[in-house]
Amino acid sequence: MENNIKLTFKGNPVVLLGKQTKIGEKAEDFLVVGNKLNPVKLSDFDGKVKILSIFPSLDTPVCATQNRKFNQAAAELSEDIVIIGISVDLPFAQSRFCGAEGIDKVITVSDYQMHDFGMKYGFLIDGLKLLARGTVVIDKQGVIKYVEYVSEVTNEPNYETALKAAKELL
Repeated sequence: MENNIKLTFKGNPVVLLGKQTKIGEKAEDFLVVGNKLNPVKLSDFDGKVKILSIFPSLDTPVCATQNRKFNQAAAELSEDIVIIGISVDLPFAQSRFCGAEGIDKVITVSDYQMHDFGMKYGFLIDGLKLLARGTVVIDKQGVIKYVEYVSEVTNEPNYETALKAAKELL
């Protein structure tokens, strides 16, 4: 299943697999892997505003910057907002990166096993099997309130708009 979002990766068009995420829809539960190889579901964070920070790989400068910026922002957010960083990096790599960078506010999880998140939210890049870059904000009732698919995967997301959308839900 393809969605109709048009993106490029290093200037080349890519096709996204899965169902396109849209504002107003109920957020689908998904299963990913935590840094201790534990199962993590979106529903584990019920009752909180959720910012999903989606990126291809922590081993790239833009992805590292995205996680640093969201981690810095998270320190100033209400405890009713959680930021979940999602990539297909192995949990070991995510844990190593977060430890080395002092990332302690963003919860990183991996979609490497089943691509459950990537397919349900339409962020899985066909062929590469990496996640496209973007953000999704979900309210406390589980409704999607903000979506950004970054049109060029190597560019940063709009942090300010995503954070503003999350704060307005409190």
